[in-house]
Amino acid sequence: MKAIEDIKFIHTLGPINTNCEQAAYKWLEENKIEGEVFLHNTLEDALLEVKKNDFAALLGCVVYPDLHKIVFSNLNDLSLVDCFIMPTYNMILATNDDTKDLGNSIIATHPAPSGLAYDFTVSKNIKLVNSNSQAALQCSKGLSDACITTLPAAQKYSLKVIKDFGEVPMGFTIHY
Repeated sequence: MKAIEDIKFIHTLGPINTNCEQAAYKWLEENKIEGEVFLHNTLEDALLEVKKNDFAALLGCVVYPDLHKIVFSNLNDLSLVDCFIMPTYNMILATNDDTKDLGNSIIATHPAPSGLAYDFTVSKNIKLVNSNSQAALQCSKGLSDACITTLPAAQKYSLKVIKDFGEVPMGFTIHY
């Protein structure tokens, strides 16, 4: 029978500076487990790696768009073994220049926090990407005018903060 203390690897949403990455390291630390965190483009990609290793677990976020599909499609392989609440990084609206009026600008965002973008642009101009960090990368490359992202991701790509929404109390799940 699998036990939480047997977990050595956490697979979750990347790239670096995602709330999931932060949560994975926190969970390992709080459970006094010396383990490694692996980051993936999607939780669906992460799940494929978890299934290959008896010591690997999946860390999900309760607002991840298809977490319910991951859970119910894998009842024979994974069980929900833990759930915890942790504040996210500060969630922000950022641009790659000093633009303050976004009007018809394209805003890159992960689907989960996309509701934060609606007050700043029309819904047809919201570009969905795989993670908050990916949104920041898209913005830094000029593939969007702005993004909803985490403060560390915005700092990594030297983006300008337009609005700071603060930390958001968030639920994270461990599937093993």
